[in-house]
Amino acid sequence: MPENKSLIGTTWDPKLPLITSNAAKASTSQNPLASLGSTLWRPENELVDGLFVPPKEPKKLNKLMKKHLKDTAGASWFDMPAQTITPELKNDLQILKLRSVIDPKRHYKKGDLKSKTLPKYFQVGTVIESASEFFSGRLTKKERKATLADELLSDNHLGTYRKRKVREIEKEHNVVGVEKWKIKGKQSLKRKKERRVVV
Repeated sequence: MPENKSLIGTTWDPKLPLITSNAAKASTSQNPLASLGSTLWRPENELVDGLFVPPKEPKKLNKLMKKHLKDTAGASWFDMPAQTITPELKNDLQILKLRSVIDPKRHYKKGDLKSKTLPKYFQVGTVIESASEFFSGRLTKKERKATLADELLSDNHLGTYRKRKVREIEKEHNVVGVEKWKIKGKQSLKRKKERRVVV
């Protein structure tokens, strides 16, 4: 009868399937693990005794390697990792795309305004002003917000510009009152004369 070994310590004894042959069949009575040889065998992509056995086929191995590679922009971009896009980041990226609409006095290069896809590889940082810009280029604590969208919403000048533009667009599209029913031009003068005669 085999002795029960204590499991305390740092030793590790793998249970590997034994090769079935005439010599192995003869030794099954001596070795109890030999009868478990067929049950210990697993497919190549599964774990054997808690250890990962890589596949032998090159196509499967390449597929597995691609899955475990980190998603980066490449060596030329210093392996910049792909960011997980949160709702706050999504809003900030959309605002950066539409930055030409925000300020009427600043003009930017035409980028990919029409494409709705957000960038996959990007980094977010904090601008630290120099000591010489303490009064001119610095945001006060009240003006600093967590996201770019919050900063733009709290800006009063941008708010008035945005409201004025919205009013202009509404005026163009929504003609108020009787103006839309009036026929302009020579026909309207003839109709006025006809109304005077009829009454």
